Amino acid sequence: MTELYHVLIYQPLFNLLVFFYNHVSFQDIGIAVLLMTIFIKIILYPLSVKSIRAQKSLQELQPKMDALKAKYKNNQEAMGRELMALYKKEKINPTSSCLPLLIQLPFLIAVYSVFRNGLKPESLSALYSFVHNPGQINAIAFGFLDFSQRNIFLAALSAVAQYWASSMLITRRQPSVSGSSDERLTSALNKQTLYLMPAVTFFIGLSLPSGLTFYWFFSTILTALQQLYIFKKHFPKDSAVVIPADSLPAKIKEIKSSDHDSKQ
Repeated sequence: MTELYHVLIYQPLFNLLVFFYNHVSFQDIGIAVLLMTIFIKIILYPLSVKSIRAQKSLQELQPKMDALKAKYKNNQEAMGRELMALYKKEKINPTSSCLPLLIQLPFLIAVYSVFRNGLKPESLSALYSFVHNPGQINAIAFGFLDFSQRNIFLAALSAVAQYWASSMLITRRQPSVSGSSDERLTSALNKQTLYLMPAVTFFIGLSLPSGLTFYWFFSTILTALQQLYIFKKHFPKDSAVVIPADSLPAKIKEIKSSDHDSKQ
């Protein structure tokens, strides 16, 4: 299994990085990582679109799901059965929104392996015959950043980028405002995730070589921009008005007040 992973994922990514390093980036490892990250995002773009659409479908289905949870709250087996029947009827796969994350995980591990071992001269033996061996890879990116060492500044930037990307999805995943306990729990979990993920990103980033942290940071930025594009292209009505999670209660009161005034 390890050999299969090395041949199918690690080695192609490593060769792609060295190819960019040799021919496109003027032998700047930072530019090479930027290009490799963009390439990976382009390859995985169809899966990202599928994931966002699945999240949107689940969001629209939330009222029906809440009704089933309320109806079968004392019968978990029946609730699960009815939920699966609902997914089948609406042709929704609830796990499809997690698929891109699972697929990107091997890429993240491969990039970690590249920066842990790939910058060493002896690791260049993994190059294909048609990829020029540069002899050694300079770990200094952009003339000042050592990709082989840890960097607290990049870890902090990665955490901020993660917060931006997560808050974008949390905003669009807000449950309906019926006030049920399930919805309140969902909202609380969303807010916890909003702050927990950046914190985890920061502490993990502190323990990684800055090359990998930089990849994580730039990949997260591209993910957020990709989300903005997908929302605008596929859900233009939903992206027209974005209500932050923290201001949702005030917005509800405003809507109710406006409705009451119009009736008078």
